[in-house]
Amino acid sequence: MSLSSSLRVAAALLFICNCLVAVSIATDLVKDVDIDEWGKEHVKVSEDGASLSLSLDKDSGSGFQTKEEYLFSRFDVELKLSPGYSAGVVTTFYLSSLGTKHDEIDFEFLGNVTGEPITLHTNIYSQGEGRKEKTYNLWYDPSEEYHLYSVVWTPKRIVFMVDDKAIRVHNNHEKDLNLPYPTKQPMRVYASIWNGDDWATKGGSVKINWQYAPYVAHYRNLNITEYEQGEDHPLTQEDKDYIEMVETEHMIYNYCDAYEKELVRECDVPIY
Repeated sequence: MSLSSSLRVAAALLFICNCLVAVSIATDLVKDVDIDEWGKEHVKVSEDGASLSLSLDKDSGSGFQTKEEYLFSRFDVELKLSPGYSAGVVTTFYLSSLGTKHDEIDFEFLGNVTGEPITLHTNIYSQGEGRKEKTYNLWYDPSEEYHLYSVVWTPKRIVFMVDDKAIRVHNNHEKDLNLPYPTKQPMRVYASIWNGDDWATKGGSVKINWQYAPYVAHYRNLNITEYEQGEDHPLTQEDKDYIEMVETEHMIYNYCDAYEKELVRECDVPIY
């Protein structure tokens, strides 16, 4: 093989590698995040930077955010919620940019009375527009052990995952329906625990009981996998079957059923 041919082959292989290989980053929860000032004394970080706890009491909640912003990545974190009575407590893991025209992708866990399921509330904002809520009663106890929660964000779709299984997909309909989709604004990772008892549990009718405070959420192993240009997260038949099961058996609110058809045109388009 000639030198020029060898160079062409090498260039082609390099192009293929750049398209397919994602860069995974294990986030140090000491060096790579900023603790929110409003509840700094309610945050505890492990010495190795792998885990962190946020707590809520009558005085304050707490939170953190990554120092870096990311565009088109997979975001994974293991999270264990506060056990027992947690009505009114909101625990979050989400992505967001800044400004009135911000983009945002939300995991929000809404507490409940002892023995009742925790609610998982998901939502997506693009250019300041939300109204993409889907809400589920969790089919497991998220306080007994750590569970893996993931947001997969590519130019084509957003995938919400629990324990490495897809539970929701939201596709990009910028071109076919002229609907906003987060494509241009890098986002930081945020996490928090706070008092949302004016709305979080049964529409705000059940309040926080401070005798059970502090409420503590434990986060560990925050990993961010940055995708290369054009990389996607294809869905398997197993993904599709699991999403259907979750929506059929556990979904309690779907924005597609709540708004006028003109506001949710994407709901008439097949997801797959």
